[in-house]
Amino acid sequence: MFHKAGFSKFVGLSLAAILVLASSVACGKKAAEPAAAGEQVAQMTEAGLAIVIGLNTVVGTVKNGKGNYFFMDEVPGFDISVTGPVAGGDVSALIGKAVRVKGLFNKELPNLLVAQSIEIKESETQYTNVYTSTDPAAPADFFNQKDRPAYAALALTKIDKSQDWEGKGKGKVYGKLIAGTPALISVLDAEGDELGKVIIDSETNIASYYLAKLHMFDKMWFYLNIKDSVDKKLRTKNKEMFHADVVYAGLY
Repeated sequence: MFHKAGFSKFVGLSLAAILVLASSVACGKKAAEPAAAGEQVAQMTEAGLAIVIGLNTVVGTVKNGKGNYFFMDEVPGFDISVTGPVAGGDVSALIGKAVRVKGLFNKELPNLLVAQSIEIKESETQYTNVYTSTDPAAPADFFNQKDRPAYAALALTKIDKSQDWEGKGKGKVYGKLIAGTPALISVLDAEGDELGKVIIDSETNIASYYLAKLHMFDKMWFYLNIKDSVDKKLRTKNKEMFHADVVYAGLY
């Protein structure tokens, strides 16, 4: 049997715990549109921001952006996409701006918000709209994280062993970007030594965005659509193995 004082203390602690839990749930949903009956929170960011299936409102400062994509530190783990011009230009015009974004989340695109409106903050009470859309689709070149397994790491050994890459179609390599015309990828082995080079014929919009986003890292994984091999007579001279289109770049 509970002692009277102990029972009162237990009830007080229980009520406090319920209040704290209710407060946490309310704060988690504050930045998102109210969920419809039965709607589930689809993602929770590292910062505790609840992202629901459907329309979400997020606010923050645009950290970086290129082409059709940008990101904000306030929404970690998510990129935000547009399908048209932003105030007459691309998203680079938003860099450094405080914005309010309404974006659609689709559970099939686990790290993307598709912007439906973007407003620049002018003052505490005033925003200026710079982008409006009714298109729920991601840009055509968006790299879905669910597609990563289709790009297996290439087991490259020697530049004259074209069977290491020919016929693979898709694959990823670890290395460093070498700027130039054309740009190259210096492919590295486990010890950090160069195995050879890949000639970059093109980059998708999202690949260019991620290369800019990861500019502080000098080594990363490059996801490739593999194309023609370099002529065997030229491989030894330049250590260039094959041509490829870069569809994505990441740290794993």
